[in-house]
Amino acid sequence: MQQKGVRPTAMRLLVLDYLLNQSAAVSLSDLEAYFHRADRITLYRSLKTFEEKGLVHSIDDGSAAVKYALCPDSCNQQEHHDLHVHFFCTRCRETFCLPKSRIPDIALPEGFRTEEVSLIVKGNCNKCSC
Repeated sequence: MQQKGVRPTAMRLLVLDYLLNQSAAVSLSDLEAYFHRADRITLYRSLKTFEEKGLVHSIDDGSAAVKYALCPDSCNQQEHHDLHVHFFCTRCRETFCLPKSRIPDIALPEGFRTEEVSLIVKGNCNKCSC
């Protein structure tokens, strides 16, 4: 946290520890369920601070809830380097980062400017395929 310029408050440390122990991306609702006595705004602000400082990236997987996953060390406050594919399981509704599957560069027509790139693969995860 300190390397990313995030002040380590007690709640931020707890949220980071929770994220480190997850195999899938988490939503604000997931955090609320886990930290049932914590204030929703505090949890949201922790996630937004982490995102602004390059500690987590947000994922819009089409499930109507933004999810968050830890970033690689190369992300920072100025730029996220998380252009990888995400997998959304249509059964358990979990979202997974696939960092080895990079999103290719897209050649845009002249005058077009990229603001965001995402690629979501939908299907059944290994737990739900059995």
